[in-house]
Amino acid sequence: MMVAIDKILPSHKPSGTLAASAKFKQIRSSIVEIGLIEPLIVTPVDPVSGQHVLLDGHVRLIALVELGVKEVACLIATDDEAYTYNNRVNRLSTVQEHFMIRRAIDNGVSAERLASALSVDISQINKKFNLLEGICPEVAEILKDRQFSAELSRVLRKMKPLRQVECAELMVSANNLSVIYATALLATTPAAMLVDPKVPKKVTQANQEQLARMEREMGSVQALYRLAEQTYGEDVLSLMLVRGYLKKLLENAQVTKYLRQRAADVLEQFVAIVATESLE
Repeated sequence: MMVAIDKILPSHKPSGTLAASAKFKQIRSSIVEIGLIEPLIVTPVDPVSGQHVLLDGHVRLIALVELGVKEVACLIATDDEAYTYNNRVNRLSTVQEHFMIRRAIDNGVSAERLASALSVDISQINKKFNLLEGICPEVAEILKDRQFSAELSRVLRKMKPLRQVECAELMVSANNLSVIYATALLATTPAAMLVDPKVPKKVTQANQEQLARMEREMGSVQALYRLAEQTYGEDVLSLMLVRGYLKKLLENAQVTKYLRQRAADVLEQFVAIVATESLE
């Protein structure tokens, strides 16, 4: 329902630096360009004061007040929830954002208007529009649920598809999708795996011997990773079966007493296995 701005009572006081934050500027620009996308969440009106208590949307409310809006669309919550509604939202991944930007531009929305609505430089829109250019489909699939800088694509597209996949798998397994890490992987990539092997790779504080050693070590890590990935499921199942058996075994007071007297080191290992929750 539409609610007058002066009838909405914030449930907490926002930070004094909020108005200068990038998040606030982005939300304000979005409201100016395309209007309010997500309604505010408020409680039912208090019969005495005539006020609604704001449950979610404090930043949007401040932006609306600053823009001189008199009333706003609200969702009336039947329960006074104690959590922020946005905690239930799945954040947009970088690849999803790329497809949405491409779809918007293909439908006639200008890059300038998107940049204005998102309060970013138009170069950022162009980078996200061209995010998957030169990136093989397998890498796009690996990274589809992740958030990363658009600069990561600039580094990956210098490699051939097979090497792109290797690096993407390695970065995901290490939970490190930084441009710095990708650049390090690029520096260890053999010339035969580069799109343009004639272009010299920028290398700082590392000679050719060090790069060769890093390349060998990276190859060993990747081989170990693939081996562990193949047997991980079976290993976890075996661990859980052994753990369950040993737990029942150690519940027997006579067995525990015997092990403590005759094989204390074995008992210590059994206790450690029982306490194990995963292979990590």
